[in-house]
Amino acid sequence: MSFTTTLYFAFLLVGAIIYYLMPKKYRWTILLIMSYMYYMTFHIKGMVFMLFTTITVYILGRVLENMQLKADAYLKENKETLARDEKKKFKNSVKKKKRWVLVLALLLNFGMLAVLKYSGFTLAGFNSIFRHMHVGAQLPVIDFVAPIGISFFTFQAMSYIIDVYQGKYASEKNIFKFALFVSFFPQIMQGPIGRYNRLAPTLFEGNDYSLQNVQFGLQRIGWGLFKKLLMADRAGVFVSAVFAECNGFHGMMRILGLLMYSVQLYMDFSGGIDIVIGSAQIFGVKMDENFRQPYFSKSIGEFWRRWHITLGTWMKDYIFYPFSLSKGANKATKWGKKHLGDHLGKMLPICVSNLLIFFIVGVWHGSEARYIAYGIYNGVIIAASNLLTPVYKKGFKVFHINPDTKIWKAFQILRTFILVNIGWIFDVSIEGMHSAITSLKMFIVNWDLAQVNAASFARIGLTGMDYTIIGLGCIVVLIVSIIKEKGINIRESLATKALPVRWAVYYAFFAAIIILSYVTDNSGFMYAAF
Repeated sequence: MSFTTTLYFAFLLVGAIIYYLMPKKYRWTILLIMSYMYYMTFHIKGMVFMLFTTITVYILGRVLENMQLKADAYLKENKETLARDEKKKFKNSVKKKKRWVLVLALLLNFGMLAVLKYSGFTLAGFNSIFRHMHVGAQLPVIDFVAPIGISFFTFQAMSYIIDVYQGKYASEKNIFKFALFVSFFPQIMQGPIGRYNRLAPTLFEGNDYSLQNVQFGLQRIGWGLFKKLLMADRAGVFVSAVFAECNGFHGMMRILGLLMYSVQLYMDFSGGIDIVIGSAQIFGVKMDENFRQPYFSKSIGEFWRRWHITLGTWMKDYIFYPFSLSKGANKATKWGKKHLGDHLGKMLPICVSNLLIFFIVGVWHGSEARYIAYGIYNGVIIAASNLLTPVYKKGFKVFHINPDTKIWKAFQILRTFILVNIGWIFDVSIEGMHSAITSLKMFIVNWDLAQVNAASFARIGLTGMDYTIIGLGCIVVLIVSIIKEKGINIRESLATKALPVRWAVYYAFFAAIIILSYVTDNSGFMYAAF
């Protein structure tokens, strides 16, 4: 049941009516039923894996809390008789046992994710090594079909169990409410990756009907459909044609194809998130934002703070900080300062942490070598930027560059956009790593304009009107992004306008979506595969 189908909107309408007709204390059950119904329209067998994650994480979360409660009760009961060393020993013992429970939860769920998504790739890699070593034995390769959205609900559940382990909040006592947190239907396919302490209250409390929530939710859905149906799907036709090996496009057409991919990916992913957030808002559920005008970024690091924000914050909170602030990292910092100087010594664990994070980001995107290369590419750029900060500052002084000028900031935005697009090469090259390297060479050295002609564009399958719609749509998104970058809330500003003005805007907007939408045989959302 894709977000772009009439069936989904009928599902949303009926669900919202039932939700608000139900007594408040039972409204969360409607969301749970809707979530499981929605997921089963895609992957009935996949329910087994989502239930596995739900049940194991719920049980182990309760175990962690009960262990802590019993420990606290024991310490309170014996606070007068236990010596300080005994208390410390007891606390360390409890902490060690809790850590093993957490490790079990992580192994069970990340293990399941790894087997389903990466076992085929890993076993094929070993077989390739065996062939090069002339080893006759070959491992049997089983390519599992990973359930849709497994990365999203696994990461969301793991953030919950880690937070419970760290004592940030109590575990959820009601397994069905926890099931709703794991499976909430708008976000199950492509995020955002929610945090329990922010998402759960609006899921469980039974929200009052709000006309503004419904209006703003529909507006957000419309904005997402605008991006997806008018631009992403059209740009996708161009991308598919150019990067299909059999079509033989090269030179400037590949570069144009890469720029189109930049349009397709952003409009598809952010458009999908708009529909997710808008759908949730109709029920009064507030979700985290996942994009913040990423193509205005002045560095790759800033880009990743604006793009897929919830994945970035997940990596930062649960991998970057624990790794960079660990005892081993502190020892590395001291060693680095002593042997490499203050700056390099300080940056060493940060750079290693960033490389680790982006290696994981690459693996998260897929089990192919090109995804790992994509992650490492971003990690190396960020690490190099951190290491070379003193060099940049000296360069500013030598060449009398003021980094605060608008011209320099515009240069940084353009530079970052180019670097981001180079990274997209690994993502778009569906034929594999060889295709990515070929495209990368073309991007750098082959600016041949010979193929940029009417015949080449005719082979793509789009009309002049299609290119006009993509161009005008990008201008509209750019204007909206500039307004948002200035801190102006467009929807709230529009709500203050006179009723005829508001409805004229709404009518024109939704009429454009209905009339100008591009319908393809395969118009699913790209990130649903994760």
